[in-house]
Amino acid sequence: MVDLGVWAPTAHRVELESGGRRLLMQRDDASWWRLNAPFMHHGIDYAFRLDDQGPFPDPRSAWQPEGVHGPSRWVDHARFAWSDKGWRQPPLGSAVLYELHVGTFTPEGTFDSAVTRLNHLCDLGVTHVELMPVAEFSGSRGWGYDGVDLYAPHHAYGGPEGLKRLVDACHRKGLGVLLDVVYNHVGPSGNYLDRFGPYFTRRYATPWGEAVNLDGPDSDEVRRFFLDNALTWLRHYHMDGLRIDAVHAIVDTSATHFLEELAAEVEYLEAELGRRLVLIAESDLNDPRVIRSPQAGGYGIDAQWNEDFHHALHAALTGEAEGYYRDFGDLGDLAKVLTEGFVYDGRYSVHRRR
Repeated sequence: MVDLGVWAPTAHRVELESGGRRLLMQRDDASWWRLNAPFMHHGIDYAFRLDDQGPFPDPRSAWQPEGVHGPSRWVDHARFAWSDKGWRQPPLGSAVLYELHVGTFTPEGTFDSAVTRLNHLCDLGVTHVELMPVAEFSGSRGWGYDGVDLYAPHHAYGGPEGLKRLVDACHRKGLGVLLDVVYNHVGPSGNYLDRFGPYFTRRYATPWGEAVNLDGPDSDEVRRFFLDNALTWLRHYHMDGLRIDAVHAIVDTSATHFLEELAAEVEYLEAELGRRLVLIAESDLNDPRVIRSPQAGGYGIDAQWNEDFHHALHAALTGEAEGYYRDFGDLGDLAKVLTEGFVYDGRYSVHRRR
């Protein structure tokens, strides 16, 4: 029996809509609305109505077969037959990562078609495939950084089963799989999260939309939403790790920063599953606290993207000097980043004027 639930603290009435029925849900003390739904099984479509508005997709929907505005579809993760028992990913310290955009990696642009080209990656010497964001976004093709249904693999790529087949095939080839996730904002089209609760805040801003509410009133459940999302990709989709987009845009003044809490929960999951899991942060702050241990005052993330390397190489090759590329262009910058880690390790930035 499925105990269906949804967090909606400001709603006065919540109904489950499925198969032409509208069933009233009951609110508990934590502002979760729940319903025992024995008819729910793999492949059943459903949605929620809040105070007679909607229907809206489940914020934790695992499958959006009709896109961001359609109903959610229930997924039984136990149905998939994995073949990667005993799998262990190659060490991150000697990894060769290939950043893969599913929509353009093959003419078909699907998870299943990507499987046919894995031998090419192995021949290149790649050890890990890093998938650009696959969470459901509006339309059929895009970079993926405007995802709105963060638990649902994009329907046009092949949905949950297609993603699992790709990960399973990668592991058979000896390739680790990392997933790019976006926790600093969500996309504009199909974003119904604010209909359910205070997922966002106006106290901070991002260049891409409203900031996520990780430290304000009712933020406990918002944090839980994103933490559970990370654990879902690692547990149910057998990802070997996550690349966390633009952590400098994740504002959190809590005593325990979101990234530190995430690292701790992933470490617990790692012990439970008995396999290594890794977290890689993208940050443009060159802040070593990101990868320092919590005991040393850091967040405990395993690695961080080196933006200075990208910018130094790009500026050297193209001569571009707009925006943050103003700070680069000298081949000495490239030499420094290759030998010392960061170019801007306390050096004045003309672009940032600090």
